[in-house]
Parts: sequence; C-alpha cells; structure tokens
Amino acid sequence: MSQTVQITAFGGPEQLQLVSVPVGEPGPGEVRIRHHAVGLNYIDVYQRTGVYPNALPLSLGMEGSGIVEAVGAGVSHLVVGDRAAYASQPPGSYCERRVMPAKCVVRLPDAISFETGAAMMLKGLTVQYLLRSTQPQGGLQPGDFILFHAAAGGVGLIACQWAKAMGLNLIGTAGSDEKCALARSLGASHTINYRTEDFVARVKEITGGKGVKAVYDSVGADTFSKSLDCLQPFGLIANFGNASGKVPPLDIGLLAAKGSLYVSRPTLFTHIASRERTQAMADDLFGMVTSGAVSIRIDQRYPLTDVAQAHRDLEARQTTGCSVLLPA
Repeated sequence: MSQTVQITAFGGPEQLQLVSVPVGEPGPGEVRIRHHAVGLNYIDVYQRTGVYPNALPLSLGMEGSGIVEAVGAGVSHLVVGDRAAYASQPPGSYCERRVMPAKCVVRLPDAISFETGAAMMLKGLTVQYLLRSTQPQGGLQPGDFILFHAAAGGVGLIACQWAKAMGLNLIGTAGSDEKCALARSLGASHTINYRTEDFVARVKEITGGKGVKAVYDSVGADTFSKSLDCLQPFGLIANFGNASGKVPPLDIGLLAAKGSLYVSRPTLFTHIASRERTQAMADDLFGMVTSGAVSIRIDQRYPLTDVAQAHRDLEARQTTGCSVLLPA
C-alpha cells in the first residue's frame, strides 16, 4: 500500500485527499519506485483545477526521485536499488511509492541529492528544451538578449543560470523587488518588476530599441500580447504555461505586422517521448548541475500531508525557486 494524494473532483486545494492505495508489481516496461522526495509544479495546479483535464479519480504529481524497488520485463537501463529520478506522464508522483513507465526514469548521479533530483527534473528539463531546442531563426548566440517571464520561479531561476552559462543576456520579469534581486543574483542580466514597471518599455530601453530575439512565457494571458512588442523582427515567443490564464485567440496577421514573428506552444512531454531523448536531455541537465553552472534552489519543503498548503502557496505566488513534498 502507498499513501497517495488524489482528487475525485476538480477544484481548489481542498480537493486534495490523502488515501491509501495498492501498488502492485511492475509490468513490462515499468518500474516500481519508492520516493524520497517529490517535486511541486504549476502543471499540478492545472490538473487539479481541470484546466488540463484528466480522468477522475486522479493522482497528482509529475516528478520525483527515489529508489527503484522492482523492474518489469524489458527494462534494461535500471536495476533494483538504483537511485533514480524522473519527470513523466501519467501523473501520480504525490505518493510514497508507485508503479510507472520506465522510459522517462533515469539513474540519478550520486553527486545529486534526492531532494535536488525531485526538484529539478521537470523544471530543469523544461529549461533544457527551451534554451537548447526552442530557439529563434538563426539560433541563440552569446550576447543575444532574451526575455524570460516569472524569472524568480523554479523554472526561471534555472533559466537565469543556464542562460548565463550560454553567454546570453536574460531579462527577467518578476512580481517584487525581492524576486528581481534573487533572479539577478543567479544570472539574470537585467530584471523588471512587472507590478511597478512597463516591461515593454523597459525591454526596449535595455536593448537600445532593438528588442529581444526570444521570449519564454509561462504566465500566459497577462503577458503574451505585450510580449510580442518586445521581439525583434523574426523573433520567437514560446508560451509554455498559463499561470495567469490561457492566451486569448491570436490574429495571425499580427505576426506579420510586428516583424514576421514566430510563435511556439511547446511541451516537455513531446521532447521526452523516447527513452533515448530523455536520457540525452537528462545528461545535459546533470552536467550543468554537477559542474556548478546551475544550482537548484529549494526554498520550500512540505510534508506530503501538507500538500494543500503547498498548492495554496504556489497559486498565491508566495514561493520562490523550487518546492518539494516529502513522503513520511
């Protein structure tokens, strides 16, 4: 049996229930993992509220780390006793142990703690595919300017460091002076407090009127339209989240009028669809972390039993960096 967080109806944090469920043995292509730590992400809120609908009852959570307890037939890259971490579908990491597909589970290097592994997989792999693969025409070169919204969040703070390692000038937005200072301390070249400043005007000022080559936007409704005005001709906006709500319908003619712009709506799970691709991306992430180029900042830790409070804090934008849930 495993203590597992489930919902039986979409709604607020009060829908999160801790229940005991049977686990069983892994089938072909599966492993059973006992969690040491579980990651908390905004996609979990989307699934809890039904913005991203799933069948009910639903076990939440997209990333975790722990020890492999059992391995199903056909799994050759993991053995019992391996330290492991993952970001994976289907949801279900908010638990003590689970059976899950093995293709997105990778060995966790000894140099990386379980808490760090749980905190970084979904967010770190997201930054990996954004900065390495989701690039504007001609790619990104050292010295280029990019705009990254929510720069003091879990994804944003990893992006600040990764962009610095690539030689990029990352302009980060955040909702307070304290969060802006945090982003700068971890590699943002410039920051903008969107509550007190017009981020379009500031971007133009910072870039000498040229704008940025790419915008990476997980905020959505509140930032998307204005972000188009921050781009250079042939620039790219990648919307990878909807923290403030879904992006409204787009008049595609605006892309022509504003400079032959490109728009992308990427997802992590398209990029990690195969075991080989997952491993290659994870190796890149692990290399950035073990080299010291990227430090995973965990600012909030919650017992699994306090999952509702963790969701309230996340939705209220009271968190910085990464958060983890700790099974008993």
